[in-house]
Amino acid sequence: MINLKNVSLIALSIAIASGQLYAQAPAGNQELQKKAAEWVNELKLSDESKKQKVQAAITQHLTEIRDWHNTHPVKDNPGGINPATGNTLSNLDWEVIYCSQKPKTVHENLMNTLNAELAPGQVEAVLDQYTIGKVAFTLKGYEAIVPDLTDKERTEILKNLKQAREQAIDYKSMKEISAIFEIYKTKCEQYLNSNGRNWKQLFKDYVSKRNAEKAAQNKK
Repeated sequence: MINLKNVSLIALSIAIASGQLYAQAPAGNQELQKKAAEWVNELKLSDESKKQKVQAAITQHLTEIRDWHNTHPVKDNPGGINPATGNTLSNLDWEVIYCSQKPKTVHENLMNTLNAELAPGQVEAVLDQYTIGKVAFTLKGYEAIVPDLTDKERTEILKNLKQAREQAIDYKSMKEISAIFEIYKTKCEQYLNSNGRNWKQLFKDYVSKRNAEKAAQNKK
């Protein structure tokens, strides 16, 4: 009589020896691998080795960001105030605080690989994927609100937004990413104010202009 248990063990051994058996990645990991592959494909790299290194680094980074975020949930707001403003800390504030405590190596490992394997423009393209193009979108907003933006002002604003982008890639949710950008948008507006602009008035004028344009459009 054939021992089915032995048959199963033999089949398993053959599968392992032939490389037919491999561990399936969890569904969540597969989604991150797919995202990393899509981002890297956008770069159209001809060097397969370079492509694999970059894709692996992005996948690892996305995985570590997700895992840290998911193991540090804000179930109950611990309370407290922001010492800089006196405002009560919100759940989002605490999410950003918890996620900012992850090891620096999570960020450094990704950036070291990107900078070693890619040209500067390609690195920026990857960071834009993480932050859904917020640098260009936000800069366009400043150019609309301040029509006579000088080259010097644009350079300073762009520098701040790029700093926001690189910092924001270490956060999982778009709410957190947007919160990081808000920090640097405040810096941009403070810079404009310190250089003879009145940000509040500029923004007010822009809103009034947009409302007038919408009203005129609705009358047609």
